Amino acid sequence: MKLIHILIIAFLLLFIEIKAQTTLSTDDFQGKLSNATDAQLLDVRTPQEYQKGHLSNSINIDYKSSDFREKIKSLDKTKPVFVYCLAGSRSAAAAEMLHENGFKEIYDMKGGYLKWTSSGKLIDAPVDSSAPKGMSSTGFKKIIGAKGLVLVDFYAPWCEPCVRMLPTVYKLTAEYKGKAHIETIPYDNNKALAMELNIDGIPAFLLYKDGKLLIRKNGFMEEKEFRKLIESNL
Repeated sequence: MKLIHILIIAFLLLFIEIKAQTTLSTDDFQGKLSNATDAQLLDVRTPQEYQKGHLSNSINIDYKSSDFREKIKSLDKTKPVFVYCLAGSRSAAAAEMLHENGFKEIYDMKGGYLKWTSSGKLIDAPVDSSAPKGMSSTGFKKIIGAKGLVLVDFYAPWCEPCVRMLPTVYKLTAEYKGKAHIETIPYDNNKALAMELNIDGIPAFLLYKDGKLLIRKNGFMEEKEFRKLIESNL
């Protein structure tokens, strides 16, 4: 009987542990946030990322700053915390740290700011007339409309798997010259185009042949997988 009681208590503690941090889709996150009268909305990206655009009424505390643990003490542990980053990894780690520091109700947005903006949800963003305009739809259609195989790579310098893949991308760009065209497009300068193409996560790869989309992939690829993708569609 004592063992059963111990198991029940352990199960309840585990349940509380799981429930303390809840990962929500962008739609559920938005719905939960809008219905919470005492919500604390936390953006854990860098100040530079935050300044380029953020969710309305959010507080910016950089997860990677050395004083993150100290700064979250300014938040109210009795009120729910809604946390997001760019794609989800930093917010997940931040949610764990919030829980470790006594916060009881934490909601982590799956897919982060990328997913939020790609679905057309509203943000607060500065008007920057000097910002690069990026590639137009016409320019993009001209690239993918070329005869043969065209592989488009959406990347960003802050995206760790993107950066890890760049040497392979550049290597294969030169190696397959004349057989296939690989076009690298920086996400930050082409957010409107990315939204138009329904890209909600990077690295993102779109493979076209004679102007027709064949394959759409997301995430890190080893060189052999990259080669297979090209070779099998030449």
